[in-house]
Amino acid sequence: MSLVSFARLSTRAPHIPCAATRLITGLSGALFAAALIALLVGWSAPLAHAQERGAAVQRVQTIGFTVADVDREAAFFTRVLQFEKIADFRLVGPAYGTLQGVFNASMRIVHLRLGDQLVELTQYVSPPTGRPIPVPSYSNDQWFQHMAIVVSDMDAAYKILQDNNVQQISAYPITIPPSNPGAAGIKAIKFHDPERHDLELIYFPSGKGNASWHKSSNKLFLGLDHTAMTVSGTEAGVAFYRDLLGLKVGTVTLNTGTTQEVLDGLFNDTCLVTAMLPASAPPHVEFLDYKTPPGGRPMPVDTKANDLWHWQTTLVTKDIQAAADRLRKAGAQFITPDIVSIPQETQAELGFKKALMVRDPNGHAIRLIEE
Repeated sequence: MSLVSFARLSTRAPHIPCAATRLITGLSGALFAAALIALLVGWSAPLAHAQERGAAVQRVQTIGFTVADVDREAAFFTRVLQFEKIADFRLVGPAYGTLQGVFNASMRIVHLRLGDQLVELTQYVSPPTGRPIPVPSYSNDQWFQHMAIVVSDMDAAYKILQDNNVQQISAYPITIPPSNPGAAGIKAIKFHDPERHDLELIYFPSGKGNASWHKSSNKLFLGLDHTAMTVSGTEAGVAFYRDLLGLKVGTVTLNTGTTQEVLDGLFNDTCLVTAMLPASAPPHVEFLDYKTPPGGRPMPVDTKANDLWHWQTTLVTKDIQAAADRLRKAGAQFITPDIVSIPQETQAELGFKKALMVRDPNGHAIRLIEE
């Protein structure tokens, strides 16, 4: 496989490698050049300074998704992946249903911690849990989203997956080859939880990844590096997260070849991957823009938060009103009609005082909060 270069379009953005973004091989020169030119042209407009309006995102607070059985899911994450369960509570009332866009909502929520990062599992007690994740589902379907769990030893972590009969997307853990020096030695495998939510294990060798992953630790599972979501077009996503929310464009790679095919479980796999960085990371957000194979299905237009393919990435802003005004002016799709003030008795459990939920241009749900 021949090596081609990658484009890094941010200025002074930290290099945050991700296994799903590291293999850059085998593309025809014409296809690579066309993709790169499109990126440079589409992203050459000056950054609209969301920071000046107080709308900029500071960090990702939680990565969350909807589950059918929160006890089963929590047991999987704590027993197999060594997360810590730190909260288990119920929410009922019009404010919460309005926030989530689900009428008559009653929810049970579990918070899990791994390192410094949080995962939020939400089970809808009422209305009954929505539609299951379609079978089959593939990485190029636009409802696809995963989170990447950093490990200190891939062989040991993979043995735990095997010992627990975990369903795998990748046939085996892949290793980025020396022909890609910027990412050589990074290892990864994608797999499913018991309800078929997509997950990834990632290992960063010395000199790769965020510095926090190389602190002295006796832990096998260290934390969450990012959440990655499949998109139909990178340019619209960049404009949304960068110009409206203030994230920065990080590393951009164009990935193809056998290693990428095994990682994603897709034949003829060519994926443009773009990292979007909040002021404080990890974790960060990544786009997965599949150029091949064709046939990736769109996000269902009637997706609700109680459907099991629903993920919500919670982003912290200092001024949610400024963020809402900016998004509304840009024509963003609001799931929440207006900012919801969280009742005082549940602010500590949820971890925020005000919130609203919108969809990005590719249909993925983003929950903006003010702490």
